[in-house]
Order: sequence, then C-alpha cells, then structure tokens
Amino acid sequence: MSVTAIVGMQWGDEGKGKVVDFLVKDADVVLRYQGGSNAGHTVVLNGKKYIFHLLPSGMLYADKVCIIGDGVVVDLPLLVEEYSALKKEVKDVGDLKISELAHLVMPYHKLIDELEEGRRGSQKIGTTKRGIGPAYADKAERTGIRIGDILRPALFEEKLRRVLDRKNEIIAKIYGGTPLNFKEIRDLYLGYTDFLKDKVCNTVYLLRSLIDEGKSILLEGAQGTLLDITYGTYPYVTSSHPISGGACIGAGISPKDIDEVIGVLKAYTTRVGMGPFPTEMEDPLGSLIREKGGEFGATTGRPRRCGWLDGVMMRYSVKINGIDRIALTKLDVLSGLEKVKVCVAYKVGGKLTEEFTPFLDDVSPVYEELDGWSGDISKAKSFDELPSEAKRYIEFIEEISGCKVFFIGVGPGREEVILR
Repeated sequence: MSVTAIVGMQWGDEGKGKVVDFLVKDADVVLRYQGGSNAGHTVVLNGKKYIFHLLPSGMLYADKVCIIGDGVVVDLPLLVEEYSALKKEVKDVGDLKISELAHLVMPYHKLIDELEEGRRGSQKIGTTKRGIGPAYADKAERTGIRIGDILRPALFEEKLRRVLDRKNEIIAKIYGGTPLNFKEIRDLYLGYTDFLKDKVCNTVYLLRSLIDEGKSILLEGAQGTLLDITYGTYPYVTSSHPISGGACIGAGISPKDIDEVIGVLKAYTTRVGMGPFPTEMEDPLGSLIREKGGEFGATTGRPRRCGWLDGVMMRYSVKINGIDRIALTKLDVLSGLEKVKVCVAYKVGGKLTEEFTPFLDDVSPVYEELDGWSGDISKAKSFDELPSEAKRYIEFIEEISGCKVFFIGVGPGREEVILR
C-alpha cells in the first residue's frame, strides 16, 4: 500500500497528467484533490492527445478507481460532456466516483468571473474565466451549492433560488449584466440526476476503505505550487491549495496517510496569464521554446510565457511540499541549444539571496550557465543514453534541489520516459 501526492513545482503546466498516467499503471486509485475545469492535464496515447479538465488522469485505464475529491469545484455540464466524449473515444474507462461534498461551479460563477475580470481592466489577474474563484469564494462564504444537493431536489431548488436572487442583483446592479433564469438553471442541473446517482458518494469513507484494503493511491493536484492561494505569487494565483498540504484537505485524509510526495518539474519555466516572472525570455529564444514545446494552454489555448529554469523557486517548492523525488518533463525541448541557464539566486534591492520571495516585482535572476546538447533524445531508454551535457543538467538540478530525479520525460508520448 502507498499513498503518493503528485504536485506541480512551478506555475502549473509542468506535465502532471503525463506523470500520473505513467505511474497509474502500478496504482489502483487516482484522486483529483483541488482545482476545477481550469486544469488541463494532457495525456498522449498512441499519438492521440487527451486533455482532462475535471476527470482524473487515470481515466484511460478501465481497472482504476478515479475519484473527484471533496476539494474540487465541479462544472457539472462540462464534466458530463468530458466524460461522454471520452466514452465515445475509449470503450472502457476508469470507474468514476464523485464526492458529494464537492462544490458546484454554477453559471453565475462563470458570468461574474468574466464580468469582474473585464472590470479590472489593466489590473486583471488573467483568470481562465471558468468561474473557479467565485465558486471557491461562495464555499468560503458558506453560500455554495454542492454535488450532493442535486440528489436532493427540494433542497437544491431552495438553495438555488436563494443564491440566484442575490447573484442576479450583483450581476445587474454592479456589473450591468443580464440576470440569469432560475428555471433554466434548475432544470439543467436536475437533469443530471441519472448521470450522478451511481457516481456520487461519500468519498472520505470510500478512500479510507481503499487505504485500509492496501490499495495504491495517487493524489493528483492541479495547477502548481507557485499558484497556491497562500504561498504563491499573490494575487496572481489560483483559489485553492495545489501544494501537498492541500491534498489532505481535498481528499479527506490525514497527513500521516501520505507516504511520498512527487514533484513534477518542467525542464524550463512557463507561466500563463499575468504576474511576475524573473526568468522570462522575452526574445526569439522564448518564442522558439514556446513553439517547440507546444506551450499553449490546454484549457484556454493562450500562449504560455517561457523562461529558464528557476532553481530558487524549485528549492522553495521542495520545502513547501516536502518533495521526496522529482519527475522532470520536457527535457527534449531544450535539445539544440548551445547553452542552457538555471537561476540559482536572486538579487533583491542589490542584495544576493537564495531564498524565494513571492514579492518578485523587484527581483533580478542570477544565472549559472551550462553547456547545451544537440540531437533527438526522444528514443533514449536509459540515463546513460543521454548526451553528457543533458546528464549534467539533470545532475545539477539534483544538486541544487536536494532531490533525486527519477523520471525524465524525453518526448510527449506515454512511453517516451526514462526511469532511474
């Protein structure tokens, strides 16, 4: 038995879907523990790309239990669409279970998200406009509606009517928008009862029974450490806790249940949307890496900002999450560069520091330069088959992070991986 938390070490988009999909062969259960449809976990199987926004990344395995945990906010129409589309493509999929405690992303959340982002003008955060922040805000405000409410129609109607009256007032009077129709929303969501009835359960008890049976469990986070609502680059963050501590809350387990934390690290750094980015390459090289790495948002299609690997950020993630091992992705994208750089320290106000600060506006990166490598490494099956310069890059990451790199992604496909 083992319970393993898989967390992103950067600003998300590190390749967690590929890592989970690879590791799930030896697991019994995959549980998504936070975030919502703003996630875009990509898995490539037999040359076909599958993007999971709400479904756990183990859904391509028919013999796995795949759980949407308590800490996720669920856009139900999108989940039904995603599940139905996958069933058409893949005959046998994972056994999907959904927490009755997971909160719903409602149509008014998405509308308010869009209206508020437009209202911010030049101060916008760069949200996906998927309603994630407003849904988590309602959860904290204790006005949210949960998955379990739909299976209690009278309760759902009562809650929806009360909340929608208030939301429509906000939409109309603050934003000048068009109020939403109660009956349309009620009928839409109650129409999902048949879809939900054999999938919704108390996942706290389900997960505990699976742990007690000795099952192997992967806890899958969305986004990344530097987007954590508390420990990230606030306010340019998500509305939940992608860190390993968030796995306990979002899954409903004790910290003592987690046996290992795996950090997923991209071989360079990317960021979507607004916010500071010390190692960003605002030059043709940054554009080259974006095109070569396919760095466009799986959820929004927005081009990702690209930069050198930030070792200061990496060490911070190790400390915050208690990372035991690193899964390194997209090493192949750096092939062909004469030199590669890694940020090893910051200059803040003229002073040198190796400590990360979420206040990055006046930070300048201090780099160490290493020799690059050439050639196609996607066919490499062992560490020894990699160019010596690529091996040195990996060893340098291990030296400055204090963690072993056990997984090396050398291409987008499921099997284009080196295990050490």
